[in-house]
Amino acid sequence: MAVTMTDAPATMTQPQTARRVPVLGVWIDALTMPEVVERAHRAIDDGRRLAISVVNVAKLVNLRKDPLLRESVEAGDLILADGAPVVWLSRLKRKPLPERVAGIDLMFELFALADKHHLRVFLLGAKREVLETVQRLALERYPGLTIAGTQDGYFEELEEERVAELVRDSRAHILFVAMSSPKKERFMKKWSDTMNVPVTHGVGGSFDVMAGVTRRAPVWMQRCGLEWFYRVCQEPRRMWKRYLVTNTVFLALALKDCIVSERPARSA
Repeated sequence: MAVTMTDAPATMTQPQTARRVPVLGVWIDALTMPEVVERAHRAIDDGRRLAISVVNVAKLVNLRKDPLLRESVEAGDLILADGAPVVWLSRLKRKPLPERVAGIDLMFELFALADKHHLRVFLLGAKREVLETVQRLALERYPGLTIAGTQDGYFEELEEERVAELVRDSRAHILFVAMSSPKKERFMKKWSDTMNVPVTHGVGGSFDVMAGVTRRAPVWMQRCGLEWFYRVCQEPRRMWKRYLVTNTVFLALALKDCIVSERPARSA
């Protein structure tokens, strides 16, 4: 199967943000989980907006041939490494990220932040029955928060403005967007001004995991970067080709990136 790739720009201008390192043409924030949560808390207190983007192997591969996805990811105020191989590659290049900040783990940390400080959370995405389960579990586990509103992810493009206005009118402090890529990134970027939520986090399939519809890989597989394999085992017919392609392309790009970055050191 042929895969079309667009190489990253030869030169990259580092964003004027502290502690960002380049991984396959994307500047990723070198932050730990507590630092990310602290930034979210500060944004809420200061009334500023903080849009959080997360990148894994598949997204780093796909955004190279999807300019709109790249633009939407890079519109995030924070770009985080949601994938162990992304962290490993940064270390191979001697510009290490401190740790993986998984999107689902960040979601639970933000739930806890909302619980502690009595914040309002809006749940957007997934199927209606999944959404209802997540809402119930969130209120049981984090009784200090308020669910400001909910909306399933099955709406047409013509309904996006209505959904964005629903989020705005909820006066939520935190918005979780549980839709697949690139739909969630595009939605978050397009309607950010309308929704006007202090902290926005695209959580993908995390609602399904929280509701027990899908299972998350054991911790040892997460640490070994094998979550993709666990997912393939759960849905082999749907997932094997996707991960075969993206993982192969990522390995090729990572090898090329390491070789190119080593050349100046050798000649020096």
